[in-house]
Amino acid sequence: MGPRMKRLGIKERIRDRAVELIREHPEGLRYSELHRKLRESTPSFNAGTINSSIWNLDVLMPHAVWKPSKGLYRHVAFKDQDSASDAVARPGPAPGRVREELFYGPFADWLKNEAEEVTQAIALGGNVFRDKWGTPDVIGKRESRRSDVIKGPTEIVSAEIKTDNQQLVTAYGQACAYRLFSHRSYLVVPQQTNEDEIARLDALCEISGIGLVTFDIEDPGAPKFRVVVRPKQHQPDLFYTNRYLALIERELFS
Repeated sequence: MGPRMKRLGIKERIRDRAVELIREHPEGLRYSELHRKLRESTPSFNAGTINSSIWNLDVLMPHAVWKPSKGLYRHVAFKDQDSASDAVARPGPAPGRVREELFYGPFADWLKNEAEEVTQAIALGGNVFRDKWGTPDVIGKRESRRSDVIKGPTEIVSAEIKTDNQQLVTAYGQACAYRLFSHRSYLVVPQQTNEDEIARLDALCEISGIGLVTFDIEDPGAPKFRVVVRPKQHQPDLFYTNRYLALIERELFS
């Protein structure tokens, strides 16, 4: 150990080692990964001291570390090499590689039988609603059952599913538009989408009340839908609810 290391306090040593580890991983390290690697590389580092030393590493050492998204540490040496859409090394799904329609039916089943958000759901898509505001890929209804002690009004749930990671902003806008006639709205995206995009969608969905669900784009037979953000219920404009549901009344209410 050199003279400089002897002069450094334990927190400074931890931070210096953290910067070295982050530089060794151009794709970045998440907080939990960095914490684990610090413990593994230098067992003498105490877990509590590591926590207090690195939680705001980007603030303490902005010349060396930056955060492109929540909880992800990257070295500034790689900052200028990336465009905003490539902030994380893990690539998203290739556009057009898997047809969205393959996931409509499985998500309708998941919404009804696993999430139990609806009592009936159907795959829709296309241009069934015949206007520029779009048609949900999946739409469902929630109605009280005869066995329910307390019965509530009928609720409508809509979902926008995207397999093209270049269209996520558009998909988010469509999911927002569905709130015009739906009590709940979901945005459903591949789990392979890069972490920065997921973090941004997570924050937007929390703000807007949209539900966020991820799925495995590589396995249409078992997509493994997972809720990231639960949708918030709200009261839609019933004029538009009735206008659109009249077009699919037989399919959804029969």
